[in-house]
Amino acid sequence: MASNNARADSLSLLLFTLRSGKLMAINLLKVSEIIPCPALTRLPESHPHVKGVATLRGAALSVIDLSRAIGEMPLLDPNGGCLIVTDISRSKQGLHVQAVSKIIHCLSTDIRPPPYGAGARSFITGVTQVDGALVQVLDIEKVIHGIAPNADEGVPSELSMEEADLLGHANILVVDDSQVALQQSLLTLRTLGIECHTARSAREAIATLLELQGTPEQINVVVSDIEMSEMDGYAFTRTLRDTPDFKHLYVLLHTSLDSAMNSEKAKAAGADAVLTKFSSPELTECLIRAARAVAPLAE
Repeated sequence: MASNNARADSLSLLLFTLRSGKLMAINLLKVSEIIPCPALTRLPESHPHVKGVATLRGAALSVIDLSRAIGEMPLLDPNGGCLIVTDISRSKQGLHVQAVSKIIHCLSTDIRPPPYGAGARSFITGVTQVDGALVQVLDIEKVIHGIAPNADEGVPSELSMEEADLLGHANILVVDDSQVALQQSLLTLRTLGIECHTARSAREAIATLLELQGTPEQINVVVSDIEMSEMDGYAFTRTLRDTPDFKHLYVLLHTSLDSAMNSEKAKAAGADAVLTKFSSPELTECLIRAARAVAPLAE
């Protein structure tokens, strides 16, 4: 049986507000800097949620009107506020917000799944409390993907017969609390002709692993996000390594953060590999390596 005593990881969140004053948060590791809102150049035919382009140290930076992107009221001063510059999924964007509040430190277990609902909540991956106030954790990957889908999603390379045979032995479970990120991974797998199981949280993944244990669909490869509520990818990996039935699973941690930044922590948790989202060809290469590693166990 899987252990329920996963060690929680610390997490730093940057708190900010839009016009409503509700506290929102973004993982501090996804933030490269915070700057006053600069002069913007509006580009013709750009997405309606893109306010314009700023020049940051000689490089163009696309600026997203976050209020508009998540269905909130526009800022009182459209030229005021500040930009949260994010560096995720291999690209930088500026998020126009009302104000930055502060940085808080918490545990991954302090982040709970969001309540079910419509509207702006669909852009939330989790909620927590700070000094008695509710804080919503932004699904920034979903915001960005809806405006500027990653041009590097690409098409997987054509498989050799040996690679196709290897992947045929891989029973894969994809774990991600972002619906957009989950669909990106599923599209790659389906393009390769692979069906897989999915889970929206680490706890759901453990339940799936237990359910399939001892069946022909028993999982041997796990592809998991890192930044998840309640139990993050590191704690999930350690739980698997501490569980006799699951300790030999191949674990690929798939993250929107720079994988170089996470590789040491991922290795310490027991992951076999770490990859930055989202490159379909690179994900394919990682899955082939995973399938090669588990093939002797599958036969």
